[in-house]
Amino acid sequence: MEKARIRRAIYPGTFDPITNGHLDIVDRALQVFDSLIVAVAQNSSKSTLFTAPERSALINEVVGDRQNVTVEIFKGLLVDFAFKNKCCVIIRGIRAVSDFEYEFQMALMNRRLNQEIETVFMTPQEEYSFLSSGLVKEVCALGGSLKGLVPDIVEKELIQRLAQTR
Repeated sequence: MEKARIRRAIYPGTFDPITNGHLDIVDRALQVFDSLIVAVAQNSSKSTLFTAPERSALINEVVGDRQNVTVEIFKGLLVDFAFKNKCCVIIRGIRAVSDFEYEFQMALMNRRLNQEIETVFMTPQEEYSFLSSGLVKEVCALGGSLKGLVPDIVEKELIQRLAQTR
């Protein structure tokens, strides 16, 4: 009898901040994989509004009720982090065709670095297909409503943070 394999996936991103589109991908991934690591990138080349520990704490707060999800901060090569954590799949969200070229290039590079780790592209519900963290920050900075775009706690933290930077 063949031993059952635990299928663990990793969903990496900056998540600055996490949106309802990201959460939709988390929920879709949990329908396919046994467990999921939401991997918060600590990328020194990107300027972020929230620190990696702040982003991680926000994500933990909004995914806390989902079983088999952990949130971790990583630095360095994603495939190394995935391999170390026994993840066989990298989840990437694709909102539109414009995302595909970059994501495809990254998937091919990750495969070159470690052929044991696959990349799976997932699309969010149509209502989130336009949504990005950058757009959310811009709308919030201009005083627009974030209802339905981010969890309430994220909206509150975003408003507070943007008020501090003015």
